[in-house]
Amino acid sequence: MAGWAERVSRVRVVGTGVMGRGIAQLAATGGVTVELADLDLDAVRSALDYVHGMLDKLVTKGRLSEAEGRAAKQRLVMVDAPSAPAGNVDLVIEAVREDLEAKRVLFGKLEQVCRPDTVFATNTSSLSVTEIAAGLSDPTRVIGLHFFNPVPLMRLVEVVPGVRTVEWLPEEALKLVRRWGHEPVLAKDAPGFLVNHAGRGLNTEALQILSESVAEPADVDRIARDVLGLKLGPFELLDLTGLDVSHAVLESIWSGFHSEPRLRPSWLTRPRVAAGLFGRKNGEGFYRYVDGKQEVTPEPAAPPAPDKPVFTAEERLGRLLTAAGVQVVADAYPDAVLLVALRGESTLDAAARAGLPASRVCGVDALSGYQGRLTLSVHPGLDPAAGRAAWGALAATGQPVTIVQDGPAPVAQRLLASIVNTACYIAAQNLADPADIDTAVRLGLGYPRGPLEWGDLVGPDKVLRVLAGLYQSTGDPRYRPSSWLTERVALGLPLTSKGTRPADLL
Repeated sequence: MAGWAERVSRVRVVGTGVMGRGIAQLAATGGVTVELADLDLDAVRSALDYVHGMLDKLVTKGRLSEAEGRAAKQRLVMVDAPSAPAGNVDLVIEAVREDLEAKRVLFGKLEQVCRPDTVFATNTSSLSVTEIAAGLSDPTRVIGLHFFNPVPLMRLVEVVPGVRTVEWLPEEALKLVRRWGHEPVLAKDAPGFLVNHAGRGLNTEALQILSESVAEPADVDRIARDVLGLKLGPFELLDLTGLDVSHAVLESIWSGFHSEPRLRPSWLTRPRVAAGLFGRKNGEGFYRYVDGKQEVTPEPAAPPAPDKPVFTAEERLGRLLTAAGVQVVADAYPDAVLLVALRGESTLDAAARAGLPASRVCGVDALSGYQGRLTLSVHPGLDPAAGRAAWGALAATGQPVTIVQDGPAPVAQRLLASIVNTACYIAAQNLADPADIDTAVRLGLGYPRGPLEWGDLVGPDKVLRVLAGLYQSTGDPRYRPSSWLTERVALGLPLTSKGTRPADLL
């Protein structure tokens, strides 16, 4: 039905919680009349007052003119019940609790009072759009419009057609979201849709790293922020979301994809949820919170620069150390501290490949080009004196240093490879276009760039090398490289490219 998005003039928003209020504000400022409905009329009045107040703030800040703010308020109206007569409503958006039966019952009642051409949209973040629609006599009119909180500030909207959604509706829904000033992405009706699915790459690997005792949560978070450029580390994010919520999402998406190993949750979360270690909401998670403020153990003071020479075959690292006043030598003298650059392998493997004695070798993550934060990998056979000397040498550069247990690859490389591989897995299943995957992750998760774009920046071959090394070292199928990644490396194509498809030949 071409032109539907432009013709939408009246929307009913059912639900007066934070999401319902945000959607109502967005739609009203987008130029349509908004009916706000709930079972509790006092809640509707309170929601209208709240939205009016938010519109006043936008006017005060200069984001809306006084005339625009006044007009938006006039477009907000109250109805006395969610299923009140709605003969002139073009679109209903429900934002009620995440309960399949509750949503089905609501839409069933609305089907009796709305026109046959009224579109029903669900703001569900975790339930199947198809299953919600299956309770209606006409499931073709249902689509998912998953807004993110806070709605006025989070510009992303996942547009999710169900299996039986009428063919014209997804494109028109994309147009409507753009009309309201937000950025839509089209996603299949699969577990986690797009953002929650893509987000598993960071969290599941961070939990795996913790379960292997490679690094503590604060150290993983520091590396994620300073090396990868994330706003929040994975454990900070889990505490912010609430582990009770995140655990359920981890389990749901994993089971929804029939126990796909790439999405496998960690055994660590279930006992922590049972113990009530939810995060910020109750004062203790991976961190403790006092008066809402996170408590973090300060980083330990580094030892002074060593009086021993340092050997590294990594030219860039050698220049950095030399500039810091550290003596760098060209040969692995018996008293020299040995530093090996790590790219998708363990310190022990890198030492063996270079023919260096393990007792004096430490690994340094090469991902960041030795900028932002340096990560020092320590293995069980290391001479502690050599390790302290290596720590002092790196600290002499003036950059913070995190010491971690040696593993099959450095922490930052494992996190990034998992993020990219999960996005490639989504693309390979055609759950979303590459551009939409990147947009969803940037806007929905706040990453510095989209995961496919990120993989191209680092180099798809380098990401593949890390994954192949992890898979070979651990035998864990969670590290199986996606076919999207392996094919594009073989063909020299960027990860952001769709490539040629059968439809292109028709």
